[in-house]
Amino acid sequence: MANVKTEDEIILFEREMKEFWTKLKSVYGTEQISQTLALRDSCKESIKVLSDKWSKKLKEGDLMIDKIQEYSNEILQQSQRISENQEHLTEIKSNVNQEEEQKKGLTDSIQELKEELMKKKEIISSKNKATKLRVERLCKSKVLFEERLGLEIRRIHNEQLQFVFRHIDHKDPDKPYVFTLSINEQGDYEVTSCTPPLDCIAEFQLKVRETNNFSAFVANIRKAFTALSYK
Repeated sequence: MANVKTEDEIILFEREMKEFWTKLKSVYGTEQISQTLALRDSCKESIKVLSDKWSKKLKEGDLMIDKIQEYSNEILQQSQRISENQEHLTEIKSNVNQEEEQKKGLTDSIQELKEELMKKKEIISSKNKATKLRVERLCKSKVLFEERLGLEIRRIHNEQLQFVFRHIDHKDPDKPYVFTLSINEQGDYEVTSCTPPLDCIAEFQLKVRETNNFSAFVANIRKAFTALSYK
């Protein structure tokens, strides 16, 4: 029954549609309907063309946006690299400035050392000259001492002078009494050894430094050795 009813409804619908078209044709005419249909189709075609055109434009716009975004990312990356390079350049400049300061400090230190070395050389040269002059005076006095005091003067290692007295001990005239003399860094006389030892040697050394009377210094030591020989 349902199928029969549906078929009847379809038949009724088709009949109503035919009547509608018949009335429409009678009112507007076949030509106007054709024109309307043609206009509709033309509008559909225009809409389709415009739709395709705008769809293409939209796609191009999307591509353009992607390109702009890509360029923006590249610009951002380049900006970051430039910033990093600037920081690196600043660091390099700082290191260069530090190296220049260190170089200047080193140059100043070297100059100071050179000046200090020159002063020390001058002092050493002056002391060497003074030492040489004293040694020369001592050597000139050698003959006098040997003849009058029975003294032999020998030059030994490290620019030291060894004084050997004989004819002191009346029991053994050849017995040596010896002291060794040097000139220290301060340019003063310094007794480095004495055989046999004398308790008064430090006093004699101090006195010759004060008076610079070397002959009296040697004579006093001989007297001390002589006095010791009688004990």
